[in-house]
Amino acid sequence: MTVRIAIAQCAPALGAFRRNVAMHHEWIARARDAGAALVVFPELSLTGYYLKDLAGELACRAGDDALRPIAEASRDIDVSAGFVERGPDARLHISQGYWSRGALVHVHRKVYLPTYGIFDDGRYFGPGDRFEVFPSAVGPAGIAICEDLWHVSVPYLYGATGATVLLSPASSPGRGVAEGGDLGTAESCRLMDRFYAQYLTLYVVFANRVGHEDGIAFWGGSEVVAPDGTVVARAPDFAEQLLVAEIDPDLVARERDRNPLIRDERPDLVVAQLARAASDFAARREERPAVSASPGRSPEIGQD
Repeated sequence: MTVRIAIAQCAPALGAFRRNVAMHHEWIARARDAGAALVVFPELSLTGYYLKDLAGELACRAGDDALRPIAEASRDIDVSAGFVERGPDARLHISQGYWSRGALVHVHRKVYLPTYGIFDDGRYFGPGDRFEVFPSAVGPAGIAICEDLWHVSVPYLYGATGATVLLSPASSPGRGVAEGGDLGTAESCRLMDRFYAQYLTLYVVFANRVGHEDGIAFWGGSEVVAPDGTVVARAPDFAEQLLVAEIDPDLVARERDRNPLIRDERPDLVVAQLARAASDFAARREERPAVSASPGRSPEIGQD
């Protein structure tokens, strides 16, 4: 039996939390009317992306009353939405929550915070430290927020630890032009989605936003890719849309029977190899001579 899901390819208003909560209710209602069991919103859908110094003002604890309207809306449809979380140690995180039956049941904190090009996440937010598989309306799932998905270890970890669906909320701006005139970002993301889906034999649910912030345009193009590499559904570029798709858990089983790469993986070997590499790296650092400056002279920039 298939499970219907929806992606809310929307345009959050920067810094307008209450307005965005109201916007979420509208999209959740549309997804409910479409018969979806789950609706997935983009990264930081409740706050907007380029927050900079606004991040602290909009941050809330995972169980804060400010998020209660989303919890209440999830009583008859699961909801995954993005917010700025203030952790127990007061640090800020880019987080994606998963609400079901009126409760927040899972939170993923973005681990990889880009600080290159037009991105500056690492200046304002702290990184998460784990990737956990959790039960969802569409089966065992993992969440990879935007940059997380660009690190090949992340989808691999989810696939190797039982996920059959990978939810990837994003705030991906349009950048570059690929050969043939297509948007470079879109071409890269679509190639990545299909590769992960087919070789890890899982569903990839890519939920990207649209709209403009600080002169930057977000390109949308949300999609659902099946474990056989086929695109189940795709939203248009640069336009809001509720994208509805069917996920078939049995297709995951059939593809893993036909293409048993996950079954034949050796996580023990991977862990052992990484442990050896980490030990070798630590040993090399200990063997490096300390930098000493000549009297009256500072070490040159770039020395180590």
